[in-house]
Amino acid sequence: MAPRVVAIEADGGSRGNPGPAGYGAVVRDPETGEVLAERSESIGTATNNVAEYQGLIAGLTAAAELGAAEVDVRMDSKLVVEQMCGRWQIKHPGLRPLAAQAAGLVGRFAAVRFAWIPREQNRHADALANAAMDAAAGRPTATSASPRAATPATSPRAATPATGSDPATAPASWEPRPSFTATRLILVRHGETEYTEQRRYSGRGDVPLSEKGRAQARATGARVAALAPSVAAVLSSPLSRCTSTAAAIAGALGDVPVRTEDDLIECDFGQWEGRTFAEVRQQWPGEMDAWLASPRIAPPGGESFTHVAERAHRVIAGLLTAYPGETVVVVSHVSPIKLVLRDALAAGDGFLHRLFLDAAGISVLDMWPDGGVAVRTVNDTAHLAKID
Repeated sequence: MAPRVVAIEADGGSRGNPGPAGYGAVVRDPETGEVLAERSESIGTATNNVAEYQGLIAGLTAAAELGAAEVDVRMDSKLVVEQMCGRWQIKHPGLRPLAAQAAGLVGRFAAVRFAWIPREQNRHADALANAAMDAAAGRPTATSASPRAATPATSPRAATPATGSDPATAPASWEPRPSFTATRLILVRHGETEYTEQRRYSGRGDVPLSEKGRAQARATGARVAALAPSVAAVLSSPLSRCTSTAAAIAGALGDVPVRTEDDLIECDFGQWEGRTFAEVRQQWPGEMDAWLASPRIAPPGGESFTHVAERAHRVIAGLLTAYPGETVVVVSHVSPIKLVLRDALAAGDGFLHRLFLDAAGISVLDMWPDGGVAVRTVNDTAHLAKID
């Protein structure tokens, strides 16, 4: 039977910073202190912080392999704990990909709580990390104490978790929050294509923007630049209808680099791809009814909305960690944007079939480190009024 809650103790370091580096991670039963898994590895030449993040990633991966639902992470790295909770910015570019990878793993659990602990309470992971560093430096390693004989640690659930690490515990309040402490996400649906006008299912097929869609993209760029003169990043689905829209927005923002993200791609509609809604209703009436009734049902040969939501969540979690207090533009498709808005509004699945998102429509939401969310705009199309 998979453990519902596990505790992770993780550490990492290097001899020289940068220098020969390694990490250690221990997964425990939080009640008994029993060691459920260990991870330790030399990673060549790296900095202390890189090794610490690698230790966290190894611990989260081990917890996922054990099938845990909730995780208490205990580390003596103040930097990693504060950055994963969104309170400290990730200024070093070498750490951002690692933080995004860790955030993606966090999204696989129902809840993850981070807590800083003194180094003396992290001795087991520290010993594993030191052994890995010795190995990286080519030194003989001493036999470490048996992990089964380790003294059970105080239950991590009794430790004070880092505030805001569990969105489910975010306090409800009518009090306005300062927007400068939030990560602002500007969600943009791509401009119109021929399939949009013809009301066809348009999933993984790379259908380009139409002439009208290109005009919409230019207008959207001007609108986004007015909403957010300073943007930290522009992310896009890899499909051309999105990258073209993103390029127009980035140009209006002063040529901000566009980064493609595979998890932002549209739902795979399988055998329905390229067909009109009416054609699908006629040829697959039972399958369509089942699909409309549950986000867990996929079109024939396609992908469920539940799976789309999982990958969209990974992207958002990574952005909140990498860009705390900053503004990020996300250019994607109907399904991923609807699913992000559904969860932001704590809405039910019926929301997916009741919300309409226009081509080149803009939605804006603020997200705070403690899980707080404010949806400010949904499907703004005022900038498209003069486009025929």
